[in-house]
Amino acid sequence: MSADDAQSSFLTTAFFGVITSVTLILARKYFKGAQFKEHVSAKDKIAFVTGANNGIGKQTVRELNQRGAKVYMLCRSIDRGREAMLDLVKLGCEPTRLIVKQIDLADFSSVRKFAEDIFKEVEKLDILVNNAGIMAYPRFEKTHDGFETTWQTNYLGHFLLTELLLPILRNAPNARIINVSSSLHKRADSVDAAVVNSKSHFSGTQPYNRSKLANVMHARELTRRLRVSDPSCTITINSLHPGICFTDLGRYHPLYRTPFKQMIAPFMWFFMKTDKDGAQTSLYLALSKQVQGISGRYFGECKEDHPSEKALDNDACNVLYNYSVEAVGLNK
Repeated sequence: MSADDAQSSFLTTAFFGVITSVTLILARKYFKGAQFKEHVSAKDKIAFVTGANNGIGKQTVRELNQRGAKVYMLCRSIDRGREAMLDLVKLGCEPTRLIVKQIDLADFSSVRKFAEDIFKEVEKLDILVNNAGIMAYPRFEKTHDGFETTWQTNYLGHFLLTELLLPILRNAPNARIINVSSSLHKRADSVDAAVVNSKSHFSGTQPYNRSKLANVMHARELTRRLRVSDPSCTITINSLHPGICFTDLGRYHPLYRTPFKQMIAPFMWFFMKTDKDGAQTSLYLALSKQVQGISGRYFGECKEDHPSEKALDNDACNVLYNYSVEAVGLNK
C-alpha cells in the first residue's frame, strides 16, 4: 500500500469513527429524554416521596433535597430506607433534611398509622410524590385487606395516603400531588372492581396497566372534586409517564432473576432511561413554575401529553373514585 493509500484509509476510518461517535452521543441523548433544568429552589418546602429507597423515587429525593427541600423518604423497609439515605448523603444531600419513614402501601393499617403519626410532626405538606410501585408480580395474590397486590400497592394505597394527607396539603400554598403512572395505562383493559380483583383476569402486565390507568383517573377526578368543594383550592394533582427506565421496578420479571440480565445490562442502559432520567418529569411537576395551577393533566418528557380515552371518561373516573373511597374504608 502506498503512503497516499494509507493516509486515505486512515482519514476514511477516522471520519467514520467521528460520525459513529457523534451518532451514538446524539442517540443516547435522545433515549435519556427531556431533562428538568429550570432554576427553581425548593427551599423551605416539605416533600413526601413513596418508594424512596431506590430507582426513580431515590433520584427524586436527591434532587428535591439538593434544591433545598426537607424530604421524607417513605419506604416499605425502614432498613433499606436508611441505607438509601446514607447513599444520598454520600452524593451530597443534606442529612438534616432527609427523614426516613416506614409505610407499607399494601397494608391500609400501615398507611393510616403513618398518617396519624406524621400529623404530630408535620403541619404542612408542599409536595407529595406517589411514586412507589411494582410490576409483573408473579402470581395472583390478595393483600390482608382483600385486594390484588399490584392494585393495592400501586393505586389503592396511594389513594388512601393522598386522602389522609389532604389536611396538611391544604395548609401549604399551592401544594402539588404527583402520581407516577405509565404510558402502559393506555393498554389497560378495565379498572372495574370485578376485573382488577379477579384471578381469572390476572395476566401479563394487565394488573400493572390497570393500576396506572387508575393513577391517571384519580388525578382527574380528585381535581374535579377539590374544585367543586372549594373553588379557591390551590392544590394540584397531575399524573405522568416517566419513560421506559432500567430500574428495579421490574424486579419480579423473570428476566431480572437470571444471569441474562447482566449480559444485556449495557444495552438496556443505552436504550432505556436511567433512574435519574426517569425522575425528570416528576421533578418538573413538583417544582416548575410552568405548571403552577395546572391540575388533572397527564405529562411525559416534561410537557403535557394525551392520556387514553378511558382516562378521559368522566363518568368512569367518578365511579372509580366512589369505589376507591369504599374500598379503603373512608366511608365508614
